[in-house]
Order: sequence, then C-alpha cells, then structure tokens
Amino acid sequence: MNLDPRTTTPYAALLLRVSMGVLFLAHGLLLKIMTFGFAGTMGFFGSLGYPPVLGAVVAVAETLAGIALILGIWVRPVSLLLLPIMIGATIQHLGNPWLFSAPGGGWEFPAFWTVLLLVQAGLGAGAHAVDVNRLLGRESVAARA
Repeated sequence: MNLDPRTTTPYAALLLRVSMGVLFLAHGLLLKIMTFGFAGTMGFFGSLGYPPVLGAVVAVAETLAGIALILGIWVRPVSLLLLPIMIGATIQHLGNPWLFSAPGGGWEFPAFWTVLLLVQAGLGAGAHAVDVNRLLGRESVAARA
C-alpha cells in the first residue's frame, strides 16, 4: 500500500470536495429551493431578522457552489466564498445545544463545515477536477495537489 502524500493527497481532496459538493447541493437545492421554495426560505431568513432576499442568495450560492465543488471548478475561491455563509450559520446556532439534532439545531455541524471549507481551500481541487482553461480553449496550467 502506497501512502505517499504525493499520490494520496489529490484523491483525499477529491473525496472532500465531492462529499461537500453533494451536501451543499442537497442543502441548497433540495432543502432550500425544492422543499421550502424561495418564498419559504426567504420567510425563514426574514423571521430571523435577516433581509429575506438573503435566503434566496444563500440557496442559490449553496446550489451553485455544490455543483462547482463536485466538478472541481474554481474550488479554492468557491470554498472561501462559502465561509461567510457557514460562519453565519454557526453564529445563528451558537445559542443552541451542541448537537445539530437538538431543537433549533446545534452549532457543531456548521462549525465543522467551516473548518472543512478552509481545508479544501488549502488543498485545492485535487484529482479529476474540470480544467476550465482547457474548456475555454486556453493553454492548460499544470494542476497542483
């Protein structure tokens, strides 16, 4: 078994980005857009004291970010751009108990997701990422782990 970081790190980054991408897609598209709808999501954000339009922005951002992470497109900037959303979610749940299954949701899940986004930003896209430059007909830059 070869556990050389030069060969395992790109696949670890791939696993992290695809799993987070699926979760963001499920959270943004399936939960916020398809289950609650834009009106319900905006109403929820409004009930928390936020501008209701922020709910729609978050739903679309999570959906697009999920797709980008799964495909491996702009992984570092996408991971960093998601940080305010996850920090906001963490802050929103800080007054609740630890576990996310608690009434009102806990804060450990969004806090952990925040850390994972920082790790992903540091690792980059990893293996099997879409090369945007190649898609746009530009000279491709050698991928780094």
